[in-house]
This record gives sequence, C-alpha cells and structure tokens, in this order.
Amino acid sequence: MRASISVAAATVLAALVIGTPAAEDRPEREQDRAKRLVQEGKVLPLEAILARASTKTPGRLIEAELDEENGRYVYELEFADPATGRVTELVYDARSGNLLATEIDD
Repeated sequence: MRASISVAAATVLAALVIGTPAAEDRPEREQDRAKRLVQEGKVLPLEAILARASTKTPGRLIEAELDEENGRYVYELEFADPATGRVTELVYDARSGNLLATEIDD
C-alpha cells in the first residue's frame, strides 16, 4: 500500500514538473501585460481612460481591450446604453489618452 502511494505521488510530481512550462515559456496574460506597460510608462492606466470616456458616452462598459495597432497601443472600449439599445465603441491612444475614433452601432 505504501509503495503504491509513493509511486502515485512520484507520478503526479513528475507530471507537474515535466508538464508545466517554465515562466519564460508561458504566454503573458493580458492583465499582466497591461500592468507591465503601465508600470513602464508606455500606456495610461485603464481608469484614466475610463474617466475620459465617461464624458463622451452614456451607458455601461461592456468590454475593454488593450491592443497594439500599427506600432501603438490603443484602448478599445464598448459601452451599451440600455435606454437606446446603442453600443458605442471608443478608441483611445493608450499613451496620450487622445480619442482616436468613435463608432455607434444601432
């Protein structure tokens, strides 16, 4: 009985060690990438962009993405207005905070 537990424990341990990629081999999670970019001063925090966006459109935030487009980072925000049913997408330069584009879907 004790030998079978030891073999099982060794098998699980080996699977964890062999099956787990090293930290440098794992893809960076989106939130970790965003946090790193803010810390490096390459982008503004999402909260700063949301404060600007709140003056541009009514509704509730339904999606926020930080993307890299044409060599620069942008925040793409989508807001849903329950009163009208409209979804508004705002695109901000993530470094400067300037509004780049607005798209309204009816």
